[in-house]
Amino acid sequence: MNNRYLSIGCQRSRKGLRLICFLFFSLLSGFSSSSMAEEYSFVVQPILSPQKTIEAFTPLTEYLSEATGHKIRLVTALNFLSYWETMKKSGQYDFILDAAHLTDYRQQRMGYQVLVKRPDVVSYTLVTSINADIIEPEELIGKSVATIGSPSLGMLRVDKMFPNPLRQPMIVEVNNSTESIQKVLDGKAIGAMIPTPLVGLYPDLVTIVTTEQVPHTAISAAPSVPDDVKQAVRNALVSASTTERGKEMLTAIKFPGFEPTNKKTYKGFAGLLEGTWGY
Repeated sequence: MNNRYLSIGCQRSRKGLRLICFLFFSLLSGFSSSSMAEEYSFVVQPILSPQKTIEAFTPLTEYLSEATGHKIRLVTALNFLSYWETMKKSGQYDFILDAAHLTDYRQQRMGYQVLVKRPDVVSYTLVTSINADIIEPEELIGKSVATIGSPSLGMLRVDKMFPNPLRQPMIVEVNNSTESIQKVLDGKAIGAMIPTPLVGLYPDLVTIVTTEQVPHTAISAAPSVPDDVKQAVRNALVSASTTERGKEMLTAIKFPGFEPTNKKTYKGFAGLLEGTWGY
């Protein structure tokens, strides 16, 4: 009799142990690696110097870190050549804020997913100094034009504007758009190709011509980033304009906000890279 009760007790103990183990591992599996706090890199196309990029976009990565519970770490690139080479190596950048042509390149070639974009469109503007006697792009043939190196959208626009290799300006390659502007202001270049939003910040610049518009910059995520993290980043950015903390961040980075977007919006713009070294 006692042995029978002992046997029943042991069976119940084993069942209880199995239940405890089941609940433990179920709970453990609920905390998947994608849900636990992780660190992700966030790079911005180098149209500004590394220091100015840090100053301009640290409020964005700090906001995302707070909103998602993950560490979003801002990284910078010295120039477009190093950025281009590093970007093409899979796994180097988790999130990227970039122009239309490279956003499309990554979604076509590297499996990146575009999450949100800055509203509206953007263009590039060929400028000169207020003291220069230049009114047409053709007047810059044989003269110095400062621009970020290939494959920046600025350099690609210069190439499209002067397709004849015998009738081109002399390119003064710089690391960022701030340097392009400074070259013109210092008289070390006659013209510069810069993002149009920068023109209004420098009263001594004169517009020669503005290029056609493309979808504004977008944030895309590497395929290695878990889906729930992508969604958390998207939600935090789309809702930023509706919260005090989000509005504070948008004011700091001088963005009007972020809006949802998709692959179709940027489809085809990678074609601007045709003929680019490494494409």
